[in-house]
Amino acid sequence: MTTRIPPAEMTGLYGGLVKAIARRMVGNVPDGVAVSWHNRKVMNFSLSVGRKVKKWDRCDENLKSFAQMAVAALVGCEFCLDYGYFEAHNKGLDEKKARETPRWRESAVFTPLERDVMEYAEAMSVTPPTVTDELSARLLDALGPAALVELTAHIAFSNFSTRSNIALGVGSEEYAASCALAPLAVPSKS
Repeated sequence: MTTRIPPAEMTGLYGGLVKAIARRMVGNVPDGVAVSWHNRKVMNFSLSVGRKVKKWDRCDENLKSFAQMAVAALVGCEFCLDYGYFEAHNKGLDEKKARETPRWRESAVFTPLERDVMEYAEAMSVTPPTVTDELSARLLDALGPAALVELTAHIAFSNFSTRSNIALGVGSEEYAASCALAPLAVPSKS
């Protein structure tokens, strides 16, 4: 898939710095970064918020990873799924479960809490949202208020990222294959 807006040429000192950081983090300059270079205020906002989201620490990293990938699978963001697997690998998270996230309903590897998290991620992501009091209460009991607030904000940021990437035509960059996580589960048909 090619992007709907062509990647910009990232020039100058700042462009060189952004490219160097991207290459150090993931080995290349992702198409989404090069496309957003056309509007550096938007790019800076996205990268800044993304860095801040990664520093949150009140909710389990595996749960946030499963939630992010459930959103990506639901919305259909190939880049976000690919990058989510890559991040799970690099953070030492549960790769077996990460591979199964797109088909979490059919897979037997997830705990009831993990299933609730992915159900919550999907319920927040559909229009209109379908989050129920019962699901929220189960998550509140299991996670506590601070972690549930963090999980909710993490899912909201995942929606911002996935939907932006889809609209801009940003596709997979084969990060999962580079760390031997392929083949990955195919999202289930809901």
